[in-house]
Amino acid sequence: MKKIVFKIILFSVISITSVFPFQQNNSDCLNCHSDHELSKTQNGRKISLYVNEAKLSKSVHSDLDCTDCHADLEGSSFPHIKNPKPVDCGSCHDDVASELKTGPHGRWAITSLFPSKGCIRCHGYHDVLLPSNLSAPTNAGNSYKLCGQCHKKQKINVEKSIHGIMAKGEKPRAGCTDCHVGHNVSKPNIEAKEIKVCAKCHPREVSRQSKSVHARAALKGNPLAPTCITCHEYHTIQSPANSNSPTSTMNIPLLCGRCHHEGSKVSLKYNIPQKQILKNYSLSIHGQGLFKMGLTVTAVCTSCHNAHLILDYNNPESSINPKNVAKTCTKCHSRIEKVHVKVIEGKLWEKAPHEIPACIDCHPPHKIKRTPINLKGVSNKECFRCHSNKKLVMTKKGKMVSLYVDGKAYNSSTHSKITCAQCHNQVKSILKRPCAAITKKVDCSICHADVVAQYKTSIHGKLAAKGNPDAPECLTCHNPHKTQSHLSPASPTFATNIPKLCGQCHAAGKPAAKMIDDNNHVVKSYINSVHGKGLLESGLVIAAKCTDCHTAHHQLSPKNPESSVNPKHLANTCGKCHKGIEEKFKSSIHWPGNVVTKKKLPDCENCHSSHNISRITIKGFRTKMMYKCGKCHEEEAKTYFKTVHGQVSRLGEERAAKCWDCHSTHKILPPDNPRSTLSYKNVVKTCGKCHVGAHREFAGYLTHATHHNREKYPYLFYTFWFMTFLLVGTLTFFIIHTILWLWRLWRTREQWRIYKYSKHEKYYLRFPKSYRIMHFIMLLCFFTLAITGMTLKFSYTRWAVVISQFLGGFSVTGVLHRIAAVILLGVFAFHLRQLLRFKRESDKSWLRFIFSENSIMFNLNDVKQFWQHFKWYIGKGEKPEFGRFTYWEKFDYFAVFWGVFIIGASGLILWFPVFFTYVLPGWVINVVTIIHSDEALLAVGFIFTIHFFNTHFRPDKFPMDPVIFSGRVSLDELKHDKPLEYKELLESKNPELRIVGPISKEKEHWIKILGFTALGIGIILIGLILYAMIFVYR
Repeated sequence: MKKIVFKIILFSVISITSVFPFQQNNSDCLNCHSDHELSKTQNGRKISLYVNEAKLSKSVHSDLDCTDCHADLEGSSFPHIKNPKPVDCGSCHDDVASELKTGPHGRWAITSLFPSKGCIRCHGYHDVLLPSNLSAPTNAGNSYKLCGQCHKKQKINVEKSIHGIMAKGEKPRAGCTDCHVGHNVSKPNIEAKEIKVCAKCHPREVSRQSKSVHARAALKGNPLAPTCITCHEYHTIQSPANSNSPTSTMNIPLLCGRCHHEGSKVSLKYNIPQKQILKNYSLSIHGQGLFKMGLTVTAVCTSCHNAHLILDYNNPESSINPKNVAKTCTKCHSRIEKVHVKVIEGKLWEKAPHEIPACIDCHPPHKIKRTPINLKGVSNKECFRCHSNKKLVMTKKGKMVSLYVDGKAYNSSTHSKITCAQCHNQVKSILKRPCAAITKKVDCSICHADVVAQYKTSIHGKLAAKGNPDAPECLTCHNPHKTQSHLSPASPTFATNIPKLCGQCHAAGKPAAKMIDDNNHVVKSYINSVHGKGLLESGLVIAAKCTDCHTAHHQLSPKNPESSVNPKHLANTCGKCHKGIEEKFKSSIHWPGNVVTKKKLPDCENCHSSHNISRITIKGFRTKMMYKCGKCHEEEAKTYFKTVHGQVSRLGEERAAKCWDCHSTHKILPPDNPRSTLSYKNVVKTCGKCHVGAHREFAGYLTHATHHNREKYPYLFYTFWFMTFLLVGTLTFFIIHTILWLWRLWRTREQWRIYKYSKHEKYYLRFPKSYRIMHFIMLLCFFTLAITGMTLKFSYTRWAVVISQFLGGFSVTGVLHRIAAVILLGVFAFHLRQLLRFKRESDKSWLRFIFSENSIMFNLNDVKQFWQHFKWYIGKGEKPEFGRFTYWEKFDYFAVFWGVFIIGASGLILWFPVFFTYVLPGWVINVVTIIHSDEALLAVGFIFTIHFFNTHFRPDKFPMDPVIFSGRVSLDELKHDKPLEYKELLESKNPELRIVGPISKEKEHWIKILGFTALGIGIILIGLILYAMIFVYR
């Protein structure tokens, strides 16, 4: 509908304007040409006539009227003719059009039918922008895209070249229009053009090139003269650092050899004194270094002749002119005037080079060979005339200094082929005594420039430069006239002699040791280390020594970022020997770059220390390393030491799993990394290294869990607090019970003193022999379990470690613990069998048997007697009359039943965790550990306090109630303590069968020893436990 309305309006306008002709302006043109759908058909093709007003307003032609370009429409009425003449840009840009015709584009760019065809191809129609506009297609930065529409092959070459290499989102370094300047787009293949074009970006190189012999010949039109393009090529220009570039070091001889080879046009036309240049170079020491050894630091053509400022040999500014050749050679051959035999004044090398032979006089250019000249006898004979005298001395700083030189030692040294004057280069042969001119020390950098450069920047060199008299110099380590190779066993720098050599300063009490740390025993520590023993005891010269880690000449403080022992470089230093270890470490989470953290990451020295590195197989190493891990991983260490692995390790057990047994040693990775030893894929295998038959559920054991974290480990949290309330509640109740009992017994002491201190002839046999034997075995087992178990539970205390080691370590205490547990379970089973026999003999049902009158099972009478007993404690009632078993004795009995079942069952799970986790989840082991540990602590605490009160500390029994050992109790005591059992005895058919006499004095003696020993051990153990829980536990 909108289109119909628009066409009606347009028809009306056309009808009116056709009657009244007028001159059109841009807005009139855009009334029609702003329509996106406006088009015409020409030669069967649909051509859009739409003009983008926004682009037109930004173009360079925005100030022109449409008729300025469409001149034939000037003054025509609206609407204009259907087929106006093509636009001719040359009507305004006549100079550009003329220039365009002379170039390669002119042949197709300008035609009579379409004179502006070429202009529009590059500049566009109505959105023409200046080349300086960054958005213009003709801008240098965009030109490669524009030109590349036609010149596709050249575009590909440019994109790969150094000019076309782009950073992400950036434009090329050089566009097409930077080199192909103007509308005639001529090739810059003439020297004059190249100089103009290339100088825009490379002014320095072009400035030097324009002075060269090549440029001068090229400017004269010599076709053989090389230009920029000859060496660097057209669109495929590469950086000299690119090995494929013709200007790379490896390719330079071949590049220059294109012209300078035997039989070339250049060699035939010009009289060049040097013949077979390329061949001679390839056979020279420089050529062999380049082609055979790949030494890109060796001299090539451009090293001597320069890359661009190539001048004739006779030109005073030439780098190969005799006046300058020494300077050219010293770019690589440092201080050549001092490494040659000094038979002339050394300063002439610089001040009067024309008076002495130049380098090329002795070393022919392009033919330099590695053929040393034997000049040993030139000056040495003169020197030894005096210096072979052992009495030759001089005074220096008030001290007599020998000037004697041992000729034999000198001839056997590494410097035997070096003449005296090469080191003592201040000698003047014109003097009667040439060495009289010497005022300075020998400068070793004449030959050992790199080494001396390293030394000067080292901590030794810096101290020497400050004048420190203790600073070592070259001759401190290397004997002046009998210098030996470090490969010679006689040399102080031989591997096995290095510790002694460095120890001259760094041993305890020596100058360097005092400067660094007076208590520093680095040399002694090294000698006792695995490296020192390997070197000095086993003679392994490949073992690491001082210079392997600190370097021979560039020793720096570990704090210096450039130091070989700085944490940043330490892995690389150690990796020189421990290559495989270094690679693993660099892939670990401890390597900088593998993890984002502000914490200091460990390096080799943090774990292995620096000078006292020990074998990992020695006793104590594994334990020491465990504590080193804990310095950084404090929380993990805390939870680790609460596991059986950590507790056993604290007791000194080396075989227990340590940090790296699970996490690996050097290739430590986070558990979520598939390659980690603790990843889901590998964790079972890791556990299986120690736990044979480990499976997926077993691996569910929580290795670093803590019962303090309710959110993360709720089962452990609630188990711990349940056991804590059970322990505290039980002990609190019975301690109150004991205190009340103690107070009442003391108030009623007149009642029990009568029978306690009287002599007794008749005793009641209360416990048969089988009961006494079972109790004795239980006593031994319980004490064994208590001592061995509490040392494990309180392994963080010193007393636990001492007791464990006294008993032989955990390897022994662990076995003792299990043996005692098995025996105790055996006693438990034997007693159950006894009960079964008693039941059968009674001819009673289980219910009547369990709840019979003299049964040890709790009943309502016990509740009644407990209440009566409590009232008696506070003086509100009479003491109850007890029968065979009191309520506290029943509690003791069933506490043993409960303890054996709970502790025994949990102990079996901990003993065979792999087996039980086939039916239980892995975290149950953590829960069972808490139950086993705290239930055992409750048992120990109850026996050694409450039970010991009943048997030792009750005033009426003090110092000991021997009934469980002797089985006997006096009739008077029985009548007082258990009147109902006494009454039952009197009413029995044959009471005399239960009446016995006293035990022998000898048995009584041994019973007391056993009882008091048990008492002493129990009290000491309780004291140690309280000390640990109050003062040590954190």
